[in-house]
Amino acid sequence: MNTNNLSRWTIFIFGLLAFLLGLVGLRKPKLLLKSMGFEAAEPEERASHDYTPVFLLASSMASVNMGIYYMLTAVTNFRQFFVWTVPFRLVTFSVFTAAVLRGYAPVRFIGVALWELVGALATGWALRREDSE
Repeated sequence: MNTNNLSRWTIFIFGLLAFLLGLVGLRKPKLLLKSMGFEAAEPEERASHDYTPVFLLASSMASVNMGIYYMLTAVTNFRQFFVWTVPFRLVTFSVFTAAVLRGYAPVRFIGVALWELVGALATGWALRREDSE
């Protein structure tokens, strides 16, 4: 991968992080929950209708898959995909921030929203820079 192509690197790094965090969620779900500010209750403490572990499994697997997609698009230099990610990651930032502000998620979850914002801005900046060269 060309080191001068910053947009590819922003996509690749995001993909790698998504992949690795997905693996953490699959292997150490309590660690992932705690890192985002959620309570990580023991299985015997959970109500029979609490599907947090199932949701965490599904979202972690989605993160693994998404990470692979991002890394593959970076390696193949699918630039249009890079462009598409910017507005969608800004939407994700907005939704996650609203979830925190409305009390649906703990304050530490804002880190996930900021991760999306920083990634969108970095990729957008890199794309604009490359277009001006």
